[in-house]
Amino acid sequence: MNTDSYKALSNYIDLLLDAICVVDKFGRFEFVSKGAERIFGYTPEEMLGRLMIELVHPDDRERTLKTAAEINAGAVKVDFENRYIRKDGQIVHLLWSARWSAIDKRRVAVARDISRSKKIEARQAALYAISEAAFACDDLEALYQCIQQIVAELMPMCRFAIVLPAASGASLYFAHNAALNSGDDEHSGCDVLALCAEVMHRSETILLTTGNQGELSAKLRKLVGSTAINWLGVPLKSQSAVIGSLMVQNQPDAAGYSASEVELLEFVSVQVAVAIERKQMLQRLQRNALYDQLTQLPNRELFQDRLQSALARAQRDGEQFALCYLDLDKFKHINDHFGHQAGDELLQQTAQRVVQCLRHSDTVARMGGDEFVVLLPVVEHSDAALQLAEKIRLALNAPFALTGQLLQVLPSIGVAMFPLHGQSGSALLQAADQAMYLAKKAGGNQVVLSAAARQQPCAG
Repeated sequence: MNTDSYKALSNYIDLLLDAICVVDKFGRFEFVSKGAERIFGYTPEEMLGRLMIELVHPDDRERTLKTAAEINAGAVKVDFENRYIRKDGQIVHLLWSARWSAIDKRRVAVARDISRSKKIEARQAALYAISEAAFACDDLEALYQCIQQIVAELMPMCRFAIVLPAASGASLYFAHNAALNSGDDEHSGCDVLALCAEVMHRSETILLTTGNQGELSAKLRKLVGSTAINWLGVPLKSQSAVIGSLMVQNQPDAAGYSASEVELLEFVSVQVAVAIERKQMLQRLQRNALYDQLTQLPNRELFQDRLQSALARAQRDGEQFALCYLDLDKFKHINDHFGHQAGDELLQQTAQRVVQCLRHSDTVARMGGDEFVVLLPVVEHSDAALQLAEKIRLALNAPFALTGQLLQVLPSIGVAMFPLHGQSGSALLQAADQAMYLAKKAGGNQVVLSAAARQQPCAG
């Protein structure tokens, strides 16, 4: 195909929105129609003589070369998709139809810009994936990890974070913070938490690049300082408020985030906010169902579940475990003379002191009123259980600061061992409870080991 043929052909095809491209067997552009400038951002004159593969997105080059070789060998392709990098740095998605002209020894192809449909597909896929993750993920951290993976497929980044307000509301923290390249120092550069706080305060997107810092407000310029940055933060907006911020960051020398990428992340952030709020609500409901609201200790239901687990393990492995039943002596006196608020504070402080005495594997639960029970799932003998119970007793002997004064409230503690004092959870609880009452009848402030084995000897 000679030059005159190209000129004649161009008179008719320059009106097409698609781009007509002709490359030689080495992959160099010999002809491109006017439509190429709309798609690639380069004029036809700028493209002629260049290698086609230079404009292809790096991640798509290998399969593009493979497909080109197949076309050169005689295959006809009508639905090949890949990505090119425009002159302005933006990524364009293309659908190609191509064939090899054996007579002219040239590859002739038609490129259609499908970026808009790809954007719609990406939005729909992200919406579905985030909604699915909100239901499927077991906890918030798993949800954050899923969201990170979804966003990473939508845009380039070397760091991803979700920032939320702390429980007090006075400060922000990284609910999820991931540097995606091992060589990146996620804590270097400007104050990211402060930038996220500004996103939340303004309730609007903030885009930071090396090229737009002159356009920023004085406050943002101060936060960024002299740091080279390529950063995008969007608010996580629920129906009633801004609940946090989602941010992505890329290498400073990489192309800045495009308007379409900003728009896409803003769209995704709405679904992310809904998913996070839903998961937070479910976790609150679950915690309310399993934890005592006053002391934040496990309640009866959760304790029974852990007791049954300890019982099954001990029966399977032929091991022992212990229960300690604890009651505060003269708790009613505190409520009657100093008020229920003082009684509540006493229970909260008691819970904290007992927890500090325990190992990570142990569980303390509030059974109701001023009664607590401690599960020691791993003990070699009763002496070890008695020693830990004594440690709790001594910790509770220290005066409590209540209503502006120091008050002493002493404990009575009963201890029961599996299998010595009971073969079931209910039998062990009853044995420990009875031992606690023996401690109370003996004057209180002491630890008593159950004597239930004398009335209910262990089989064998």
